[in-house]
Amino acid sequence: MRPRVIREGVYWVGAVDWDRRLFDALVPIPDGTSYNAYLVQGEEKTALLDTVDPSMADQLADHLSGIPRVDYVVAHHAEQDHSGSIPRVLRLYPEARVVCTPKCKDMLVNLLHIDGERITSVEDGDSIDLGGRTLRFVHAPWVHWPETMFSYLEEDKILFTCDFLGSHLATSSLYFEEGLIEEASAKRYFAEIMMPFSNMIVRNLDKISSYDIEIVAPSHGPIHDDPGFIIGRYRQWTSGPMKNEVCIPYVSMHGSTTAMVDALVEELVERGVGVKRFELTTSDTGSIAMSLVDAATVVIATPTVLAGAHPAAAYVAFLANALRPRTKYVSVMCSYSWGGRAVDQIAAMISNLKAEVLEPVVCKGYPREDDLEQIAQLAQLIEEKHREIGIL
Repeated sequence: MRPRVIREGVYWVGAVDWDRRLFDALVPIPDGTSYNAYLVQGEEKTALLDTVDPSMADQLADHLSGIPRVDYVVAHHAEQDHSGSIPRVLRLYPEARVVCTPKCKDMLVNLLHIDGERITSVEDGDSIDLGGRTLRFVHAPWVHWPETMFSYLEEDKILFTCDFLGSHLATSSLYFEEGLIEEASAKRYFAEIMMPFSNMIVRNLDKISSYDIEIVAPSHGPIHDDPGFIIGRYRQWTSGPMKNEVCIPYVSMHGSTTAMVDALVEELVERGVGVKRFELTTSDTGSIAMSLVDAATVVIATPTVLAGAHPAAAYVAFLANALRPRTKYVSVMCSYSWGGRAVDQIAAMISNLKAEVLEPVVCKGYPREDDLEQIAQLAQLIEEKHREIGIL
């Protein structure tokens, strides 16, 4: 894809990765992604904002082939999908200097072996005059690494946010379109990458609220020419009311746990409580993460394997603990044959959740009437809790 004009003298020069399906050997990205780099030309100086994943460095070099000089390479974030092609750019432009936060400088030296003498550290609020265009730097730690910063192009009112407010979406559209796929990709991105840093996100949203922003240009996914949409969604996902919904990740070996989940779903639906149900041997972890963003309650259901939780259930507990959703209530359902500590194991794995723990349901063998009654009581308790917080 060729360079694309955002404003006169401001260009997208990144790369679209249509075929990538896994990020960081961890995060599913079913719709591909992009690595957005931007070229800003002033009357006197030229700045390249971020680069691309090293696997696509040839595309970046091709985009820059007609550019005689790059004075600054702004590294908003040291992670290699954005900074990994900086060494190549520095070889193409021997006079260019890298601009980044002090913490980012140390990371670039260690991760990419960039000569520290070619790096200029900037403090929060510092700026660079390109000649008729001013780049002002905004430190934004922990969205999602500690060294992150944004750049604000004052005259054009463009905020370059790196990973913040982005999405993993490969598309031919330069700008974000308010459709189901686009919004889902933005929510998936938030859930998988940004959710653990929700408190810092709120602070950084407040920080940028004083800027007059017409365009948000992230490092992944399409550009936002309606910044209020994505900023509003981040406000909602970090601070908005939770949904009247129960996220139920479960796995079953011989049908007992499935029967327990079937009963719980039926009881919840009858009580007007929404359900998102995820069978863990087939479900996409990104979809589970998206549900965790705003489901008020999580119930993890597992059989007992070697005296503990099924590995798939243990993984989803680990995932929830790492993502730190704003879940209000959590419980566990477990089936077993001769004993075990699956419930205790799951409970110990979700200590980061600041949620009220509801009484677990433990079933020996296939659920009987008294087990089904306990499940109905759990559903009733969830209904009552949702009513208490005003979402039902």
